[in-house]
Amino acid sequence: MEAIVILIIVVGLPVTLGIGYAAYERHLKFKERQFKAITNETAEKAAQYAAQTERLEARVRVLERIVTDKGIDVADEIEKLRDAPLN
Repeated sequence: MEAIVILIIVVGLPVTLGIGYAAYERHLKFKERQFKAITNETAEKAAQYAAQTERLEARVRVLERIVTDKGIDVADEIEKLRDAPLN
């Protein structure tokens, strides 16, 4: 009976711990790949937002230039377009 207990301790415990450690390593590798994927996706979204912000800033600069170059004439032009018949 004591031999079985010793056999379980000597063989079973290291095998069980080895299997558990291997599973833990696989879990860590999976989490690392998941983290890299999320990081890449976040970086891509940040680049897209930066590009969109840059485009919007350029459009605002154009609008500012139109308003400051033409001044009050812009309001008159808008009213003329509003009154013009549609083709």
